[in-house]
Amino acid sequence: MTTTVLLDAGVVSRCRRRVHLEHDPAARDLPRGAPDPTAELRKADAAAHRREIADQLAVKFGDDWVEIPAGRSTEREAATAVALEAGARFIWSAQLPRDPEGGRRGVIDLLVRTESGYVPVLVVRHKVSDPGTGARTSPVGEITNIGGEPDQTRKVRPQPRDQLRLAHTLRLLRAAGYAEDRHALAGVIGLDGDVVVWHDLAAPTWPGGRTALAEYEVRFADRIAVATAAATGGEPLAQPSRIVECRSCPWWPVCSQNLLDTRDVSLVVRGEDAGFLRAAGVTTVDALAALDVEDAGVAPMVGMPLPDAVGLARAWLADLTVVRRNESVHVPRADVEVDVDMESFGDAGAYLWGALLAGADIGIEHGYRAFVTWDPLPTDDEARSFAEFWQWFASVREATVARGLTFRAYCYNELAENRWLLASAKRFAGKPGIPTRREVLTFIESDEWVDLFGSVREHFLCSHGKGLKTIAPAAGFAWRDAEASGENSMRWYRAAVGMDGDEPDTVQRTRLLEYNEDDVRATAVLRGWMSSPEVNKIPFVGDL
Repeated sequence: MTTTVLLDAGVVSRCRRRVHLEHDPAARDLPRGAPDPTAELRKADAAAHRREIADQLAVKFGDDWVEIPAGRSTEREAATAVALEAGARFIWSAQLPRDPEGGRRGVIDLLVRTESGYVPVLVVRHKVSDPGTGARTSPVGEITNIGGEPDQTRKVRPQPRDQLRLAHTLRLLRAAGYAEDRHALAGVIGLDGDVVVWHDLAAPTWPGGRTALAEYEVRFADRIAVATAAATGGEPLAQPSRIVECRSCPWWPVCSQNLLDTRDVSLVVRGEDAGFLRAAGVTTVDALAALDVEDAGVAPMVGMPLPDAVGLARAWLADLTVVRRNESVHVPRADVEVDVDMESFGDAGAYLWGALLAGADIGIEHGYRAFVTWDPLPTDDEARSFAEFWQWFASVREATVARGLTFRAYCYNELAENRWLLASAKRFAGKPGIPTRREVLTFIESDEWVDLFGSVREHFLCSHGKGLKTIAPAAGFAWRDAEASGENSMRWYRAAVGMDGDEPDTVQRTRLLEYNEDDVRATAVLRGWMSSPEVNKIPFVGDL
């Protein structure tokens, strides 16, 4: 039966409530949030990456290359249909024939013709493989080698969204009668742009032995039901609930007001845990705050222990950003301390390592230092700035040990720093001043490397999140720049290096250096506060 809605591939990875609002006629005039600037930049970078790949392939394949021009979707769909009917060998930026019976519509970056049909290829600006074995790849210039060959240097990096988008395209191709009918292969060209990583969408590679196609079918059937109910005025199949995606969703102003009006439990407990609580009849923050944790009847939670969730609810009701989880707070300290913060630009690299040295005199000047490259990433000059940082860092450790003193370095949420410490050691191995991966690993696994985020998580309950910008103000710290954020730093960086064709902006360079310095000073202030009697002025959750 023909559906009343046509959905694109994105819906299967999108919040169900968002799908409802996008198709509810009554929601059309509701206020929405401004576009997320970071997301807009990511879209622009992704478009530029796709353009670069398309230009390379167009040169290589010449007259076999057909590009569907920009324009109205109906015009693009007609042009794609002509190219498909003509058997064009390569079709770029295809607007696929819509599928009213299945409720599908969509676009795909590239279609590659085989003897019996077309195979879809996606071009993305993120990594699609990791070092290892197991992936099947083809060089981009040999993209007609469908399915590729076993690659002894790469393993597939799990990117569920990519596979689901390809499954959507495959279903559209099948509905139109143009799919390769011998298999369910589809390709992805990633950030490096050197190979196609091939996926068998009919292979049991998903958790529980599911296939990407099977997972897609279940998700798409659900989203069709949600959208159809919304479009036809039926009973809503999706209610608002706070999840990670909410932070950048244009519909958040609508959902947040709904959640506040109902005092929904997801305001303090997100995702699956909110579902577990609702299943036990605990639907509001008030009900959660009043819960007897010894006799709650709640399934084991995955995000946090139930007593912490109850404590968070009580803190939220008392309008407290931070409460002590434990009566006493302890942070590892040392004679010589270095605070570290790294600034990166997406997957392109880490352009700035900032460090703040404090503590005992070791013959090295105290204060903030920045090790930076202003060459647009990716650049070999990144090796120089990282090497300078590591050599200075190693000299501080050596001078500390030589004087018989203790040393510790601190960051806030080590995942980012650890990623780029290890990645830089690998990418620039053998260059002057670059440590070995083993040296870096030995350090980050030692007691000398302290993640203050872990200390905050251990000792505090934070009703509005545990981000440094949320917690450090409780310790009395304030950033100089009112717009300081990781998202905004991406825009500042583009201007600082002239990424968009303008002259490099030295004002934005200064802004980034001050932002980084404030981040490391924030961790130092936070640590000092956590080690002082002042921290006891924060209410203890057991007293709420």
